Amino acid sequence: MCGIAGVVSFDTDLRHRAPALDAMTQTMACRGPDARGVYLRGHAGLGHRRLAVIDLPGGAQPMSEHTGAGEVALVYSGEAYNFQELRTRLVRLGHTFRTDSDTEVVLRGYLEWGESVVDHLDGMYAFAIWDERDQKLLLVRDRMGVKPLYYYPTRDGVLFGSEPKAILAHPDVPKAVDTDGLRELFAQTKAPRWALWKGMREMLPGTLITVDRSGLRERTYWRLRALEHTDSQEETVERVRDMLTGVVDRQLISDVPQCVLLSGGLDSSAITGLAAQSLARRGEQVRTFSVDFTGQEENFVPDVMRDTPDSPFVRDVVAHVGSAHHDVMLDAADIADPAVRRAAVGARDIPIGFGDLDNSLYLLFKAVREHSTVALSGESADEVFAGYPWFHSEAALNSGTFPWMTVIPPLGLAARTDHVEPGLRKALDVGTYTADQYATALAEVEHLDGESAQERRMRTTSHLHLTRFVRTLLDRKDRLSMAVGLEVRVPFCNHELVEYVYNTPWSMKTYDGREKSLLRGAAAPVLPRSVVERVKSPYPSPQQASYAATLQQQLKELVAEPDAPVFALADRDWAQQAVAQDPARMTIAVRAGVERVLDLHTWLELHNPQLLLD
Repeated sequence: MCGIAGVVSFDTDLRHRAPALDAMTQTMACRGPDARGVYLRGHAGLGHRRLAVIDLPGGAQPMSEHTGAGEVALVYSGEAYNFQELRTRLVRLGHTFRTDSDTEVVLRGYLEWGESVVDHLDGMYAFAIWDERDQKLLLVRDRMGVKPLYYYPTRDGVLFGSEPKAILAHPDVPKAVDTDGLRELFAQTKAPRWALWKGMREMLPGTLITVDRSGLRERTYWRLRALEHTDSQEETVERVRDMLTGVVDRQLISDVPQCVLLSGGLDSSAITGLAAQSLARRGEQVRTFSVDFTGQEENFVPDVMRDTPDSPFVRDVVAHVGSAHHDVMLDAADIADPAVRRAAVGARDIPIGFGDLDNSLYLLFKAVREHSTVALSGESADEVFAGYPWFHSEAALNSGTFPWMTVIPPLGLAARTDHVEPGLRKALDVGTYTADQYATALAEVEHLDGESAQERRMRTTSHLHLTRFVRTLLDRKDRLSMAVGLEVRVPFCNHELVEYVYNTPWSMKTYDGREKSLLRGAAAPVLPRSVVERVKSPYPSPQQASYAATLQQQLKELVAEPDAPVFALADRDWAQQAVAQDPARMTIAVRAGVERVLDLHTWLELHNPQLLLD
């Protein structure tokens, strides 16, 4: 896992602008703490920061190959899990390898197949190839969008980077945010290509971009397709089990310490059980990490999001698989620490995230990184296997908007906008914008002829989750983990598994009358009964009133500043009312609003952006 950055300028000799590329590359140091490299030619510059995971001595980048017609250079972030099979194929085709890295497999795959190399890759990746033979840049992003990639078109080329901060480090890029950027920021619909910063775009998953003297062109090489499902229920469960077993096997390839993130829920427990099984065949023990909060289990109170604490189920899984387990214990003061918020907001480059969930996840990753460089996660299973409660709620499914926005308190329209400065709130009109984005998302869904109304509705709901909601969570996971140099792999994002389950009829996805029936059936043999029967519970959140009280105090200090810049975006009156509330009675939605104001304040301090408010 690494960080990449680069620039192509067909009207400039970039060899005279090396400091700009160096500055861009340096911003990716957290993603790649182990090594740094740059490739600089007349019209192209590639920068790389490396987190060494496979072939530690041999995988240095940028990696290049001289051909008879010109040089081809690559910077690459991620993992190609099938690199060993591809290497064998390429050797048979006459290629000779200098290293044992997956990076060289991708490079030689391009030399053999050109842009079609993307059709051969199984993994999570974002990479850039400068082909001197055609004076052409190729940008590629993986099918599900596990690894990020951003770009900024210029008059004579393009800038790109794993994160916006790499592009913003270039002296020719203004740190400007306009109302279009802010509209999506507060709407949180994960609009395609949105990147907050004016002129910058996020590369779509499953696409490749070509940049040459004639301009920039985008091509989609993979998207969710509607396909006929012909397997029986029993065959489907068995197929899912086989696919998951193979995926976890491949994702346990590493030359550095690795572990599994365990919450005690079905998703992470399934990955843990399969990983334990796979590692046992090698004579190894699986290592697991979980997060909890001081006093949470003893004082747990069920709420609208969570019925049970995680800890008892974590212990059941640890006992069942025999893992070497580590509990990461946090308290409210840890999560509310302004330095932690600054780190989380800085990692994400955007000022609206998931508040305490971001902060605690950052601290979990930081603790895990002290013991492991690679971690497997159960992320995305709810989107793939229809695990969220709103998949099974008629009210949510018939709401006429993204269903999660009707169930998750912080994502309701009022919760997303009540804290916004009134004039700005009116100008942004987030409600109309959200409706437009919902209509756009619906239009992208492909259906089979003859599908029932129920199947059409559930296919649509799954598509919304796999093209909108999951991308938000994957971005969050990547940014917060790579901020501490931890590579997190997501087996449930294997594109073949996603496509297979996506096309499974709804009746099979719920054959036992519950959520995630297919995953429960497939993983049951490696899980304790308590976890198999457990109801879906999201990532934990601190319940202590002291956490809300600390947030209120921080917001109170902001309100007391007459010229606080944050109130160009946030509603000071709303903030004053939030500060006056009893912290023990503060709703989830209001607490989320307080966190968003604090995030906005932190973001303004970090970036000092130019706000273009019409």
